[in-house]
Amino acid sequence: MVMKIENAQAQMRKGVLEYCILSVISRNSCYASDILKELKEAKIIVVEGTLYPILTRQKNAGLLSYRWEESTQGPPRKYYELTEEGKAYLNALDQAWKELILAVEKIRHPKIN
Repeated sequence: MVMKIENAQAQMRKGVLEYCILSVISRNSCYASDILKELKEAKIIVVEGTLYPILTRQKNAGLLSYRWEESTQGPPRKYYELTEEGKAYLNALDQAWKELILAVEKIRHPKIN
């Protein structure tokens, strides 16, 4: 049975989704639709139903906080931002990401002795 590349790509995206969400929010406070838009533009395919449980889990873990802002176009909007704990967690993920990239590069392109 041949594996389809689309399945592998989807699994890779799923693996980095939470990291990407925190990265988007780290630049400035965000409304959920702004996060979705940026993830879709980067081809980290996400549907609304996937985003909200992750945001809730990250908030419950103390990584995010939110505030309500009035909107001129409908109900108030919830804007997410990183807590101090979330910033520290993202810094740790940044380091883990760098280490992962180096490890994969070492395996994919070993030095010839």
